Amino acid sequence: MTSILKRVKESLTSTITQKPKQEAQPSGFPRHNKPVKAIYESNPIAIPDDFLVIDPPDAKPVTITPIDWKSTDVPEYDHHVAYILENVLSPSECTALLTLAEQSVAPASQGPEGSPWRRAMVNMSAGWEVHTPHYRNGDRLIWDRQEVVDRIWARCLRAQGLGDGMAAAAKDPVVVGSGKFELRREEGSRFVFARLNHRMRFLKYSGGEFFRPHRDASYGETTVDGKYQESLFTLHLYLNDSKAAAEDPDSVELVGGSTPFLSRDEKRRVDVHCKAGRVLIFQQRGLLHSGDDVLQGVKYTMRTDIMFELVKDDDEANKQEGEPEGKLEDSRPAKGNEE
Repeated sequence: MTSILKRVKESLTSTITQKPKQEAQPSGFPRHNKPVKAIYESNPIAIPDDFLVIDPPDAKPVTITPIDWKSTDVPEYDHHVAYILENVLSPSECTALLTLAEQSVAPASQGPEGSPWRRAMVNMSAGWEVHTPHYRNGDRLIWDRQEVVDRIWARCLRAQGLGDGMAAAAKDPVVVGSGKFELRREEGSRFVFARLNHRMRFLKYSGGEFFRPHRDASYGETTVDGKYQESLFTLHLYLNDSKAAAEDPDSVELVGGSTPFLSRDEKRRVDVHCKAGRVLIFQQRGLLHSGDDVLQGVKYTMRTDIMFELVKDDDEANKQEGEPEGKLEDSRPAKGNEE
């Protein structure tokens, strides 16, 4: 988050100093990069009982590959945790999920002319966002539905070793942060997996749109029953194929739009390409990445956070034996890192 705010502030300072020609922006969206209070509301649409529960005919086995940073062009990220999962959703399920997401958008959250899509903005803090099209240029819709992300995570857990990997990562200072890790250890507490964040951010990029280099912010909240939860990982679900990843490149239009992990000088990279049903999971701390320019076609993805709960060491055994997770009060507005 610090890195994003620094870039936004530098950009705003440059805008004020240079006084460039005002950039045209779509009707219904903020001008002059003024922060606005964001409001996102979801309709309580019906979810088919078998959606993401029963495998459709085009389903394939879920596989997992940890990113071996040492064998890439960014070996300095060795010991950072990231996984690529294949076939978490089938192509038909990706299409259905996107359709449901578009149907979920309440009137108060719609874009111009009743579109479910609004221009994506950058989260500043406490629900305030700013439109920075030179830094983040694309559309977004937000859908809050714990039931859906729970089903997505159940699919992810078909990947052998993912659950154990998440448990180990929660004890890793490279993931948690060395200072925070030592503080928790002194307090006799630690993080354990809790859930996926119920806030899904669906992203749409077309015609040269992009998201410039950034690091994802960690998001924390206290549940209604007083338990503290914090995000340590981003989960990114790709909803359509690019030519770089498609089995039949001639059958798809999308060119570009990969997720590159970048060296700190942004001169070296390793790309994760768009493929329907592919899930990219990576730690939020320390990994510089971007959304590459879409050169042709349209890119659709969904991202959310993997939340971990802070527990006392003597409580962890009880939690593993089935103690209920912290519950969010349904009437409370959902929050999260709105990237």
